[in-house]
Amino acid sequence: MSGSGRGIGREIALKLAGAGASVVVNDLDSDVAKQTAADIEATGGKAVVCAGSVTDPEFGERFVNTAVSEFGGLHIVVNNAGYTWDNVVQKMSDQQWDDILDVHLKAPFRILRAAQPVISAAVKAERAAGAPRVTRKVVNISSVAGTGGNAGQINYSSAKAGITGLTKTLAKEWGRYDVTVNCVAFGLIRTRLTEASADGDAKIDVAGRQIKVGVNPEILAAAERGIPLGRAGTPAEAAGSVYMFCIPESDYVSGQVIICGGGWGG
Repeated sequence: MSGSGRGIGREIALKLAGAGASVVVNDLDSDVAKQTAADIEATGGKAVVCAGSVTDPEFGERFVNTAVSEFGGLHIVVNNAGYTWDNVVQKMSDQQWDDILDVHLKAPFRILRAAQPVISAAVKAERAAGAPRVTRKVVNISSVAGTGGNAGQINYSSAKAGITGLTKTLAKEWGRYDVTVNCVAFGLIRTRLTEASADGDAKIDVAGRQIKVGVNPEILAAAERGIPLGRAGTPAEAAGSVYMFCIPESDYVSGQVIICGGGWGG
């Protein structure tokens, strides 16, 4: 799964590994990816690292080939990697727009495009051998910014709205392979991107570029008050919503978008 070195992605990787999945761990930072993989292995799971930027043109092929070469196949794809780079529309640069669309929309497209020949060949071989039908899973990550918009995030909101179209289209294209394709849109989840204060100097490094992150504490508090459950979600709770789409109980659910937002954003 992409973007699984930290935060929500790490929790998803740990949860899937705990249920028996062999995980390809990706992150921009190879050190944190290696730590997640080591933590999976420490509990008896299997993991391998595929570090690097999901926006590199060759990444999709490398990511998929890692799963095939290390684990012999591909059964679950989770597109989670991403970050935010906010501004109001009149101040947003082309680079801000392009970079966010690249990481949140083009990168999942490239990964899934690379996965298609692998999945198709595996399914044809299984059917020719008379093997039991296997349901493979794709889970794409969106946001309530993509379902309802969010001021200051026209790039991010547009990319996450695009993921919905990608999800619903691929569900129709890949149903013949017994692949379900679904989407989880997160609401307010407490991560390093949301827990930092907007009036501080918190930044993340993206390919050598320092991008300011953080949320105004008053806005964060107001947002939590507006959530029916009365609080932001945890990364582990966010991971649980992805997990639901990866288990056999959801084998006949496809083309859906669920909101993991504590009752907010529906």
